[in-house]
Amino acid sequence: MSLGDEHEASGGYGGTGQTRTRLPDTDPDAYGTPRRTPRSSSRSLVTVVGVVVLLLAAIAFANRGGGDSDKNDSTADKPETAATAPSGQRPVQSKSGGIPSGFAQNQEGAESAAANYAVVLVSADILKPVRRTEIVRQVFDAGRVSELERNLDQVYDKAFLDKVGLDENGEAPKGSTYVSRTMPVGTRTTEYSGSAATVEVWCTGVFGMTGESSQNPVTNDWFTMTLRLRWTDGDWKVDSFSQEEGPAPVNGDNKVSTSDDISKAVEEFGGFTYAR
Repeated sequence: MSLGDEHEASGGYGGTGQTRTRLPDTDPDAYGTPRRTPRSSSRSLVTVVGVVVLLLAAIAFANRGGGDSDKNDSTADKPETAATAPSGQRPVQSKSGGIPSGFAQNQEGAESAAANYAVVLVSADILKPVRRTEIVRQVFDAGRVSELERNLDQVYDKAFLDKVGLDENGEAPKGSTYVSRTMPVGTRTTEYSGSAATVEVWCTGVFGMTGESSQNPVTNDWFTMTLRLRWTDGDWKVDSFSQEEGPAPVNGDNKVSTSDDISKAVEEFGGFTYAR
C-alpha cells in the first residue's frame, strides 16, 4: 500500500455506516485472530479504504529518499522502552504557525515533538497547498524542505484531491466538512542521542467527509508513526517518517453518530499541545 520503497502506509479503514463487530474464530481470547462480519456495502468500503490509504501512502512517497538519516541513528543510544508517563514538565508554550515549537533537547522533548508533529502531518491542513508549505517549513529539517515541497505538490495534485472530494485549494464542498484529526495515545523512543532521535507514536484518528451525500463517511483508525528527528536550529525537526497499521483494539459497540454530530464535534472541540 505504500508508494515508497521503504514506507508502509496504514489502512484498515471501514466506513459502511454500520457498527462493526469482531468475533473470535475458535479462540475465546478477544485479541486472538478475529473474524470480521460481512459488510453489505462493499463498494462503499473499498472507496473509503482507498481514499484513506492514499492519504498516508502519499506522505510516505513524498518522504522517501532521505537516506542519510541512518548516519546519526548508528551512533545513537538505545534507551529502555517504557510506557509513556507524565514527567511533570509543562508543555511547550511557544508556537510557530500554530504548531508547537521550542522542545527541550532531551528524550522527553523529542517525544513531545514527535507527538505534536504526528498530529499536523496527518491533518486536513496538509492537503491545503498554502498551509502545507507552512507545515513543511516548520516541521522538517531545512535540508529536506525543498524536496518534500516538490514531492507533496506532485502527490496532492488535483486528481488526488478529486478522489478525496476536495477542491484545488483543499476545501470541502459547501455543507460538508473534511475531517482528518490524529490523536497520539503514547510514545516510545527507540534511538536517542543529543542530536538525533527515533520516536514511535501510537495514534488513533478520525478521517473522512461529513455530509449526507458523502461517499467517504468519517471513520476511525489506529496506526503507529515512526519519526526520525534531528536537533537543528535549537529545536527538534523531522528528518523522515513512516507509518504502519495498528496496534488496534477490539472495536466497541458504539452507536454511530450522525454526520451533523461529527461536523459539530470537529468545529467545537479543539485539539491539544502534547507533552511527555
